[in-house]
Amino acid sequence: MSSHHIVREKQEPALLLLSLDNFSEELLGQLLEWSPTVLTTPLVAEQMNTYEIKVDIIIADQIDTNLQSDIRQIAQGNASQTEAALIYLIAQDYKAVNIVADAFDLAGITPFAEKINIVIYSGSQKIYAVKPGFSKWKPAGEYIRVLSVSLNLQTSGLKQIGGGDFVTEEDGFITLNFDRGLLFIAEEI
Repeated sequence: MSSHHIVREKQEPALLLLSLDNFSEELLGQLLEWSPTVLTTPLVAEQMNTYEIKVDIIIADQIDTNLQSDIRQIAQGNASQTEAALIYLIAQDYKAVNIVADAFDLAGITPFAEKINIVIYSGSQKIYAVKPGFSKWKPAGEYIRVLSVSLNLQTSGLKQIGGGDFVTEEDGFITLNFDRGLLFIAEEI
């Protein structure tokens, strides 16, 4: 018996590719598995073209129309490429986006995190926002970094090893409690 999956448009997270340097081809394949809407910069679009991977949207004020057919364009204007993409995705009612980037501006992304679920893959880290009371099962010895400032951060299942760096004490659930808003954390992937 076979199973068939119907993937509706905007059901899967969009994929914003800002850099493919230092990023695993295997993980890229996993992110592309369900045919997300792919947004990228002109430079990364050229790399994607060499991999024969279709790009849906390029973020730039001017684009090379010979790169691929049927590419839409988002004008960057005065916004960063990330901001322009997030503004577009929110306006188009996307619920989530995976971002691949070598570097990212946490302060620039934070205002969007209440409106769209953002997961950032940067180097060997997976970065995402959590709400107060966040809980997740983790094996012992895994590292977690708290990237945002929070009021009255309380943790369980974690041992602080310096600054915003923590390690899981044992196999089991970790919990992060704080007063309000969102907290960005990073895990090793």
